[in-house]
Amino acid sequence: MFKVSNNLIGILNLVTFLLSIPILGGGIWLSHRASTDCEKFLEKPIIALGVFLLVVSLAGLIGACCRVSWLLWAYLLVMFLLIVLLFCFTIFAFVVTNKGAGEVASGRGYKEYRLGDYSNWLQNRVNSNKNWNKIRSCLQDGKVCKSLADDANNGFEDFYKKHLSPIQSGCCKPPSDCGFTYMSATVWTKPANVTSTNPDCTTWDNDAKALCFDCKSCKAGVLDNLKRDWKKVAVVNIIFLIFLVVVYSIGCCAFRNNRDDNGYRGWKGNP
Repeated sequence: MFKVSNNLIGILNLVTFLLSIPILGGGIWLSHRASTDCEKFLEKPIIALGVFLLVVSLAGLIGACCRVSWLLWAYLLVMFLLIVLLFCFTIFAFVVTNKGAGEVASGRGYKEYRLGDYSNWLQNRVNSNKNWNKIRSCLQDGKVCKSLADDANNGFEDFYKKHLSPIQSGCCKPPSDCGFTYMSATVWTKPANVTSTNPDCTTWDNDAKALCFDCKSCKAGVLDNLKRDWKKVAVVNIIFLIFLVVVYSIGCCAFRNNRDDNGYRGWKGNP
């Protein structure tokens, strides 16, 4: 007769197995339909996640329900490593996102962002040309500035009262200290002599495909958005870690049941 822990592990892994199928299918579908760099960037992680869940859930399901101890042992080992990795990532996420915040601009409804305010590790990630080319491509494909450019009510005063997202503030307009003259949300006139030493002032371009996508302020806006997302993920990870520890504990009970049951059968089979 199956023990409760074996039944629970079997049910949990059956649910995980069923969930892995649409995840894997979605990754395969995306690999054939992806047309942008952002979509192509997602296809491999989604497929890898689907395969991982499929294999691990099968190991846990067979190990618990068919009393295959070595499969259940492998399942518990993977679970233990996953718990350690998630714990380390959660701590790391809190550490690297501890620095950096937008600065309130005088008379503005939005904040402005400086790359140097964020952790060195994050700065190095966006300063890498390989990484930034992919991020910039995603920003352009996502048309993050289109809503500002299409807003016919963007008068001078209305624009400065807007609550822009970090990416819109950093990528869709020049920094305030450049002293540019407002024409529209994404069109600005450079003064004859730019007194600011901010390199973003020379990087800005009114071309809708360029704007400030190569500016340091744009990279800072991306990092501020990433910082918020990572903190949310870290909180979810804590909840998920508690769940994994509970499942791991149940799995250990199921493994002990397997070992005791196999030992009992071996003892019973002896003359």
